[in-house]
Amino acid sequence: MGRGRIEVLRIENNVNRQVTFSKRKTGLLKKAYELSVLCDVELGLIIFSGRGKLFHFSTASSLLNIIEQYRRCSHNNNPTESWDSSNNETQNNYLEFLRLKTRIDFLQRSQRNLLGEDLQSLNIKELDQLENQIEVSLSHIRSTKSQVITNEISDLKCKENKLQEFNTTLRKKLQEIVADDFLHSSMQEGDNSNIKSGRSEFHPLECDPSVQIGSNPSVDLLSGEMAFMAEDVDEFVRQWM
Repeated sequence: MGRGRIEVLRIENNVNRQVTFSKRKTGLLKKAYELSVLCDVELGLIIFSGRGKLFHFSTASSLLNIIEQYRRCSHNNNPTESWDSSNNETQNNYLEFLRLKTRIDFLQRSQRNLLGEDLQSLNIKELDQLENQIEVSLSHIRSTKSQVITNEISDLKCKENKLQEFNTTLRKKLQEIVADDFLHSSMQEGDNSNIKSGRSEFHPLECDPSVQIGSNPSVDLLSGEMAFMAEDVDEFVRQWM
């Protein structure tokens, strides 16, 4: 007996529907690849899941090339159809929209996968690739972090050495200033003490008030006073020298 006809209806159970979609999607992509190889045809396949996830297959280097080829063939098959500039611009915008949407969907899917979301549709190979990608990213992050820490430590050491040199220079200048002030103070104290000692040892001459100018004292008295005066002058000169 042959197989009976299976009624095609929407699967209500979410898990069963996702499993069926994954299996049939894989089979459809496989059949498309086999058809392109066996019959040497250009083929493009676009699938959007119920969540808006994009799956596509193309034999050309880019799916846009097949879409552009389809647009040219459609235009050639309808020579009476006039394509004005507005239609061309609309078509170009639509192609750009498809390209950007495909790119955005891919980036969003990759981001969710990196965050550990929507991993049910990935097979073992894709999960291994995702794991390796995360490990490589972590390795780069740790390496960059270590390099940043090393650079900061080097900068701090340079600043520390500069501060030490500045402190050493400042300490030397302060020592020189203190030494100069001490030497200047010592010299002033020595000069003041010499002046005071010279003034204390100087004895002015004593004059006899009874002696009048123009008088005629004895020679012995005049000789004694001159000798005493000479001794005082010599002592004063020695103190100052």
